[in-house]
Amino acid sequence: MRITALSGGVGGARFLRGLCDVLGDDDQVTVVGNTADDIWLFGLKICPDLDTLMYTLGGGIDEQRGWGRSDETWRAQEELAAYGVQPTWFGLGDRDLATHVVRTQMLRAGYPLGEVTAALCARWQPGVRLLPMSDDRVETHILIDDDAAAGRRAVHFQEYWVGMRAAPPVRGVVAVGVETATAAPGVVEAVLEADVVLLPPSNPIVSIGTIVAVAQIGQAVRETAAPVVGLSPIVGGAAVRGMADQLLAGLGIESSAAGIAEHYGARAAGGLLDGWLVHDDDFADVERVAQLGIECAAVPLLMSDGAATAGMARAALALAARLQC
Repeated sequence: MRITALSGGVGGARFLRGLCDVLGDDDQVTVVGNTADDIWLFGLKICPDLDTLMYTLGGGIDEQRGWGRSDETWRAQEELAAYGVQPTWFGLGDRDLATHVVRTQMLRAGYPLGEVTAALCARWQPGVRLLPMSDDRVETHILIDDDAAAGRRAVHFQEYWVGMRAAPPVRGVVAVGVETATAAPGVVEAVLEADVVLLPPSNPIVSIGTIVAVAQIGQAVRETAAPVVGLSPIVGGAAVRGMADQLLAGLGIESSAAGIAEHYGARAAGGLLDGWLVHDDDFADVERVAQLGIECAAVPLLMSDGAATAGMARAALALAARLQC
């Protein structure tokens, strides 16, 4: 079986680890990682979602934080702060720093991001083919109120999420460069040739949303012969992890499992989804989602441990199998 998943960072990575646990040796997984969260800091190219996917699936993630390297130290960051180098809000661990140095050297030598990612994965052996959504530069910016200017200003997603702790109300989201970005080599083929396409429980705006905003990828998802099945990142009206609910509220999208399904839309109506899994607590949303033309089921969707996560993966594959019949 050929499975292609479009994924953000922590939630998507943990789901994919559970997916890999239930697959056979002959099954193939391609992961298209969000790169709109990428940022240049301290002269280095940092790709938070790609790294979280690579470290999680390769066994090097810090399990408590869900991002960054295990057994990390922070001496380089402390020295940068001692020099007064800004920003001080971004956590740059010493082990993680090596990944960014290698990536930056390769990019400056002329290698595209997809080839750089493959080179980094050669060390980690994540068990999947990890592709960036695009080799082009795309950056998510968040619009917030600017009290000083009595207007609004845009800040990079990382500054909003990490530096500001997602406190200011969201007034808009802009994926700078996405209109002209092209899919990285192999991405469109992975979607069109898949037996199943999965949308893990990642942020629907700044993770899945930016991936499918790359026109070639969005078109491929809508045209693939494979069933497209997603898993809700909202449980009981709140994001399990991250800041999806803040973004949804700021954009006028209902923060519920059904609200996100409506935002994605049914493929039969030009949207993204054939199937949608909601948490047991959101069982009341099943009928509403079905009325959109999306096959829906309620199952446990909390990744409390490996067994629970594997159960989510099995449920997604089972729903895909029903859609293929």
